[in-house]
Amino acid sequence: MTASLLRPAAAEFLRIAGGVTALTAPTPCAGYDVRGLLNHLLYWGPWLIAAGRREDPPTPAGGEAEAALVAADWLADLEKQTETMVEVFGTPAAWTGTTSLGSASMPSAVVGAMVLGEFVLHGWDLARASGQPCAYAPEAATAVYESAVAMGAQARSMGVYGPEVAVGAGASPLERALGAAGRDPDWTA
Repeated sequence: MTASLLRPAAAEFLRIAGGVTALTAPTPCAGYDVRGLLNHLLYWGPWLIAAGRREDPPTPAGGEAEAALVAADWLADLEKQTETMVEVFGTPAAWTGTTSLGSASMPSAVVGAMVLGEFVLHGWDLARASGQPCAYAPEAATAVYESAVAMGAQARSMGVYGPEVAVGAGASPLERALGAAGRDPDWTA
C-alpha cells in the first residue's frame, strides 16, 4: 500500500460527505446513523493524526458516545481533518517504523491502512446512506481489501468489523473490500 492512494480516496470521501443532507439516515455501518458515523470520524481522526505524527493521542473529556462533534460546521471540520490526515500520511516515511494508537504499539503502515480504510469504507457508508454513487480507484479498494483480510479476525473480535460477507467471484475490488470488512455490498436504506 502506498501513500499515493490517500489523496484521491480522500477527495472522493469529501465529495460524498459534501452531498450528505439527512443526518438521521441509517447507514450500513452497524449502530450508526449518518450523524453517529460523522461523530465517529471526527472523534477518531485526531487519534489517527497523532499516531501518524508519533505524538501522544488527544485527551478527550469522554468517549465517542459522549462526544457531540457534529455541529453546524461539521463539514468544514471534516474537510480540515481529512486534509491533515492526507498531509500526515501522504509521505512514504509516515508508513515506516512503528507508532502508537492510544496505548497500543503497532506498525505505522497499519495505521496508514486504517486511514485509507476510513476514507473508502466510511465513504461508501455515507454514499449508501445518502443515495450517492461512489468511485474509489480499484487500487485503493484492493489495498483496503488486503488490509481488511490481514486484520479481519482482530477487527471482528474488537467489534470494528462485522462478520465477513461473502461476495461473488466476479465482485469488484470495492465489493471484496466491503465484504471483508463485514459490509453487504447490496445494502440499501
